[in-house]
Formats: sequence, C-alpha cells, structure tokens
Amino acid sequence: MYSAPNILLLCGSAAANSANQKLLTHIAECLKPHFQGVFSGNLKALPHFDPALSTENIPETVVDFREAIAAADGVLICTPEYIFSIPAALKNLLEWCVATTVFSDKPVGLLTASASGHKGHEELQLLMRTLGAKFIPETTLLISGIKAKVSEEGGLTNPADNEVLQCFLEAFQTLVAPAPTE
Repeated sequence: MYSAPNILLLCGSAAANSANQKLLTHIAECLKPHFQGVFSGNLKALPHFDPALSTENIPETVVDFREAIAAADGVLICTPEYIFSIPAALKNLLEWCVATTVFSDKPVGLLTASASGHKGHEELQLLMRTLGAKFIPETTLLISGIKAKVSEEGGLTNPADNEVLQCFLEAFQTLVAPAPTE
C-alpha cells in the first residue's frame, strides 16, 4: 500500500496570520495529492539555545522538534527576513539541531518570502548547508514583496509568481521522492 511521503512544514514568522503562514498553508494544499504535510509546533515554545543542554538533559520541546525533523521525509521552510537575517525563533531551532544529524542529507525546500529577503535567503541556505541538508538551487525560492503578492487564502496573486512557485514545488517533490528508475 502506498504511503504518501511526510513533509514537515516550518514557518519562520513570529507573527500570527503572517503572509508566510498563509503561503505555507496554500503550499500544503498544493502538495496534498503527493505528500502529507505536517505543520511544526510553535517555534516560540522552544527555550533559548543552551549548548550545555544540546546533548544531555535536552528540553522536551527540543526533543519533539528534533524527532519531527528526523521522522519527516522532507522539510519545507517558509520564512520572512527580519533585519537582514532569518527570524530568531527559526535560528534558535537550527541551533538546537547543530549537535545532531537530523538535517544530514534531509531533503529541504527553502522559501524566503519577505519585503526584500535577499540577505535572509542567503543566510538560510548557508545554515542549512552547514547542517548538511540536501537542497539544490531549484528547491530554493525568494519571493520579495510578499505582502502585496499573497491573497487571504495564501495563494500568489501574480500568475508569473504562481508559475515560479509551481516549479519550486515540483523540484522539491522530485528531491523528496525521486521517480523510480527502471
């Protein structure tokens, strides 16, 4: 029996009802025929990173996030840029993962949707490369000016942006679940 690959969806935004959350919800719907999207918990629930607790006496919320990442067939991160960087809560999660191999060779899609986003997008790719995640240029996407481009339902309002998003999602699907070779 076929079991759809499990994708962990991480939203880097600290804002409730953010454009990133709306976009990620829309993406989960787009992936539904081929993947089961599971939203991560609240990144703000994680304690501040403490290297002394990264390998022993690990906080339960950190263990839960690490297990969710490890169990996923792929991870899709959708995040804004805050002050030319990724949001602190997302960076905190990634710091909690440094002492592990949960991202090693894990297929990831990296989507930065922000006012500008260029620096945050570069940083996200650098951090994920450092963690050993598996991604290619086609599974990274920067959408600048997101607030003017996303509808209330989370879809992109511009057909050209929708086409680029579709190409990103197809590349991500292929990275997570490549077609069998004969």
